[in-house]
Amino acid sequence: MPEEVRRHHAYHAEAHVLQGHLRLPLVQEIKSQAYARLAEEGGYIAQHESDYRLESVISFRSAYTQVAGNPGLKPGHGWTTLATSVVEGLNILDVVTADRVVAQVSLDHPLEGYVPHVTFLGTRFENLKIAGHPVNLDLDPNLLGSKPENDAPYTGSSAFLDKVARQHEQVQKHPNLLEELLQRYTGFSRDAENPEAVECSLVNQAEGAFPGRCHGHVIHVPDFGTICLANVRLEQSDYKPGVGIPRKTLVHLTMMDVKMGCVAEGGTGVGVIKTNGTTMP
Repeated sequence: MPEEVRRHHAYHAEAHVLQGHLRLPLVQEIKSQAYARLAEEGGYIAQHESDYRLESVISFRSAYTQVAGNPGLKPGHGWTTLATSVVEGLNILDVVTADRVVAQVSLDHPLEGYVPHVTFLGTRFENLKIAGHPVNLDLDPNLLGSKPENDAPYTGSSAFLDKVARQHEQVQKHPNLLEELLQRYTGFSRDAENPEAVECSLVNQAEGAFPGRCHGHVIHVPDFGTICLANVRLEQSDYKPGVGIPRKTLVHLTMMDVKMGCVAEGGTGVGVIKTNGTTMP
């Protein structure tokens, strides 16, 4: 490739293990824990936290994040970005507990083209429980499927759209669904800033003997609140004129999005990752 058109990749990855706010039993912001952000030139950053406790509301034993961005070493590979968020010994109001929650997203941007291969390999819940009862999950780390051919957007894949449609249908049956969630799980947004965005989940279904109702990945627990598991927001934008190729693909993963409305009131995100990256020209 001639020097004057040599491509350049600006990396982007962020990760933290916990963030949110409380209104009851105390008013307090939950500041980002173990926050890591990758520089545009790539490299590697890791953060660690241990023995976190916010009164008797939220605690974890240990946690870490890592973000990395490097040129691919295999022939024909472009630029690889990895973001990981891990929390161990999680406890929320002695209602939601987990031995380990792992969020992990890897993007492989091609040497030619713009749309990356995306994988969630390693993402999982270990011994997740609600009110002491195990939560059994149908988790699909291959949610997005294979990288679309010819640099097409993921939202052009009928297999992916079918998965999303089934998830939205399940979630919308939930009788206690918050209005905020109802708006998020009704299809695609096509606003000016994010012309094509979709929210879905790596969890197709959660089941167990825990109290409450579950539809898909959304669980409502009476006297506690609502829990969304392994929520994924995919945004594809900055379309190349005339060819419909998105030059930006953002993947946002939140392993637990908890909206409390009981003795404690507020919201928190657990295991949060945001990553994309931009290749030019």
